[in-house]
Amino acid sequence: MQRRLTTILAADVVGYSRLMGQDEAGTMVRLRARRHEVLNPTVTRHGGRVFKVMGDGVLIEFASVVNAVQCAVELQKAMAARDTDAPDGPPLRLRIGINLGDVIVEGSDLYGDGVNLAARLETIADPGGICVSGDVYRQVRSKLPHDFQDLGEQKVKNIVEPVHAYRVLAEGAAPAAAATPAARESPREAPARAAKTSIAVLPFANLSGDAEQEYFADGIVEDIITELSRFNQLFVIARNSTFTYKGRAVDVRQVARELGVRYVLEGSVRKAGARVRLTGQLIEAATGAHLWADRFDGGLEDVFELQDRITGSVVGAIEPTLRKVEIERARRKPVENLDAYDLYLRALPQVYAFRPAENSAALELLGRAIELDPGYAAALGYAAWCLEQRLVRGWPAVGPDDAGRAIALARRAIAAGADDAMGLVAGGFVLVMVARDCEAGLDAVRRALALNAGSGFVAMLAAAALTFGGDPAEAIPHTERAMALSPLDPGMFMFLTIAALLQLFSGRPAPALELARRSAGLYPDWDTTWWALVAAYVQLGRLPEAREAMTRLLQ
Repeated sequence: MQRRLTTILAADVVGYSRLMGQDEAGTMVRLRARRHEVLNPTVTRHGGRVFKVMGDGVLIEFASVVNAVQCAVELQKAMAARDTDAPDGPPLRLRIGINLGDVIVEGSDLYGDGVNLAARLETIADPGGICVSGDVYRQVRSKLPHDFQDLGEQKVKNIVEPVHAYRVLAEGAAPAAAATPAARESPREAPARAAKTSIAVLPFANLSGDAEQEYFADGIVEDIITELSRFNQLFVIARNSTFTYKGRAVDVRQVARELGVRYVLEGSVRKAGARVRLTGQLIEAATGAHLWADRFDGGLEDVFELQDRITGSVVGAIEPTLRKVEIERARRKPVENLDAYDLYLRALPQVYAFRPAENSAALELLGRAIELDPGYAAALGYAAWCLEQRLVRGWPAVGPDDAGRAIALARRAIAAGADDAMGLVAGGFVLVMVARDCEAGLDAVRRALALNAGSGFVAMLAAAALTFGGDPAEAIPHTERAMALSPLDPGMFMFLTIAALLQLFSGRPAPALELARRSAGLYPDWDTTWWALVAAYVQLGRLPEAREAMTRLLQ
């Protein structure tokens, strides 16, 4: 007997008997058309194999768990779109169940509990929905930009042990029906993990007519994908998937639907003599709107240095642009539909305001995010940072032990943030500033830099921690990198002020004054900037201006 471990997708048509009773011939014609036009191409595109068709149902095998879930999401979206855009009768909706398990192989057919469990999971899925086993969830939860609703342990027919099931919550799929009784009884209804901002970087077009530039263009794209993947809040489609579109004229919206992403980056490379020009455009797939566009020129004397410079510039511009757009998206979302990621996004502008009322609002939003997802490192780190802001500035306390709570949140962020540079750097900064635990704090900060040196925010807060933790010399290149990476970042005022403090601590008040004045021009309400201005004016002997800055600081 031959066996193998594989992924099984089971799907069947909702209300098949009723549809056949209403119009047997018409239903069969429509089902055949959907199989030919929707199901078969979608399965093939994701590397699946249909091994059994049973009237209203189908069983499909995938070598990849990720491909199986991606296929299911795309299939449900395509079925819903077909019902909406080209209705040819009553809606044809599917239930889908997916399981990863050991199966028995007989020729081209598969048998066993691995298959049976997928079929049972399909029966508890919502119409238009997808239900997966715990084994599938564990394999895909950090690899796909979807929320998962924990349905708890489910007792299913002919399976001895209860199975832990999860509902896939995918944007654009058919609306789910009311939750099953089992789901309503489960105490864990929150998404198991916050959603991520999803982006695909398409192969850049080579407009040079020079085959050698093909390698340069592909190298740029690979580097951008790699650097964007360092941002824990971003879900970035892998190169193997996006490069299937290489050399093809594509509709960005269609690509986004096929890959399941909100944003697409596309671009081109053109060579003229010993110089090269790269252009890039960031597009919001749902609207087709251009969110960002720029061009970069350079010489080919050192091609790797040029690739690094262009990659850093593109990534440094894209990340804050996406952050701003996602914050606006979260603001437009109904309050009752907010998940942990939405709450975190809504909190960010309040955190960066550096004012007591906004700080309190941020703490409330971040607290709700942490309730939904207790291991959300970035939310934990930012909540700790909010408390640090209050403690350093002497604002009214929000609890009986704000310092103890800040330190506890910071340590939780560091413990949960093995792959989250934002959580690590915020937690490390708070340990330096509040606990005065420079050893643990700077260790976390340096790990954040190793994880994502391409983030302007990480570089800035790391520089601040290093400065106040006693190592300003190490901090200087990080402030320079932060400002070079993200010149349009909404937090640029912070980058400038930290750089000003570093200049002060290095005995250079003149450049410190210039940096602090630029910061105050961008955002005059951050008191730290006025600290720097007071000290710079005093060191330069400009006491009347120092007194004016002190008055503003006290205000």
